Amino acid sequence: MFLFKNEKRNAIIIGLAILYLIVALQIIIEGYRWQMLLGYIAPLILTLTNLLFAITKSKKKYWKWGISSFSIVYIVVMVGLPLLFPIFSFEKPTGEYFIGTKSYHIIDKNRKEVRSSDKGKHRELMIQIWYPSKEANSLQSEPYIEEVKAITAGIERALSFPAWTLSHLNLVKAHAQKNLGISNDNNNFPILIFSHGMTGFRKQNTFQIEELVSHGYIVVGIDHVFDAAATVFPNGKEVLLEPNNLSGFESLDQHMKIWTEDVSFVLDTLEEWNSDKDMGFFLNGKLNMEKIGMFGHSYGGAAAAQMLLKDSRIKVALNMDGVLYGEPIPTVGFSKPYMQMNAEKSIDKSIFDASLDAAISLSGRSRSSYESFWKESQERRENASKGKGFTMVISNTSHMSYTDFHLFSPLLCNKGEDIRKVHKIINELSLAFFDEFLLEKGSGLILEKANNYPEIGLLSSIE
Repeated sequence: MFLFKNEKRNAIIIGLAILYLIVALQIIIEGYRWQMLLGYIAPLILTLTNLLFAITKSKKKYWKWGISSFSIVYIVVMVGLPLLFPIFSFEKPTGEYFIGTKSYHIIDKNRKEVRSSDKGKHRELMIQIWYPSKEANSLQSEPYIEEVKAITAGIERALSFPAWTLSHLNLVKAHAQKNLGISNDNNNFPILIFSHGMTGFRKQNTFQIEELVSHGYIVVGIDHVFDAAATVFPNGKEVLLEPNNLSGFESLDQHMKIWTEDVSFVLDTLEEWNSDKDMGFFLNGKLNMEKIGMFGHSYGGAAAAQMLLKDSRIKVALNMDGVLYGEPIPTVGFSKPYMQMNAEKSIDKSIFDASLDAAISLSGRSRSSYESFWKESQERRENASKGKGFTMVISNTSHMSYTDFHLFSPLLCNKGEDIRKVHKIINELSLAFFDEFLLEKGSGLILEKANNYPEIGLLSSIE
């Protein structure tokens, strides 16, 4: 660079200094992102290139060609990668409340952990409570996923989705804040239990959880240990997803018992904490144990349906695209309000048929076993839609549309899918369902919301 004329040399030095400063500020303020790697090394490449040009006195046309080519690649990569793997934001919740959150480690002394190498070990869970607050710290912003290395490692194990591509999720912020005071507007807040899908995690539906809490619900999310992508305990111990090769109705029906017992144990714990002042629970006396609903995705949605049958404390249940594993649903349907949200790709037989050859090739299972699975799934869904059941489908959706997952990258979205609008529909109908049937705020709330969206189909009303 020192062989250039003074004016040109000074301009190059100033330009490079600005680039180095921008890189330093980005890392300090936002944190390292793999998508920005080219941006991090660009100043170094330009420095070395300038030195090489000055020393070798390369021809000007080659210099211009090299700089132009690098600039094009630089712009494409620096713009493209952050768009494909964004640091996204969650929509601002529409309710009147701010959102507080706390996590707890609980141990069920009445159950052994059947999947632990330590045969004397009891079943341990991590739960997270989101609750309404009237205060917020404008300077405090909690990460969406604090345990990002463990969670992404679990996702990779489950979905073969490279963990490093999601390492930036620790930079995504949620609206919930730790240790806020509970609102005094209500002495008995209704409770909603949330169960993730098989291989999911308790925060996987943050878009939905925060919206419900902003409208006055307390939500309790459960990590179902060994079936969650990862569970990280307060002492730092990590339990990653442990694939158990469950397949077919028989094994998954039987496995459901572990999940429903998890939920019942959480309810027992909440009852104890709520009633015993000596426990020192910050929500003591604030939980309305007579107004409890449950919602879940996939296997967690099936768990919500099962709890409607098994535990009288669960008054209503919402199942988001979950095959109804567990004990048989009565042929007359549920006697308590139940809502089934279906993904279009999960219930469209033509889509199922089109993907069948590839599924058979990958799994080695027979065509008849897949056909039998489809038939049984549909029969169980039909039974669940009877009695006090709603069933609906949102167009252009697939299984993971009912989670945060499609926010991670537009590459994950379905053709024609507007994931922000899909989440808006899910939130409005979820809130309407719980308001109408758990809080009894009025009739027709779900139908009123559904009529606003042509994307919603196959909606049936409760008898």
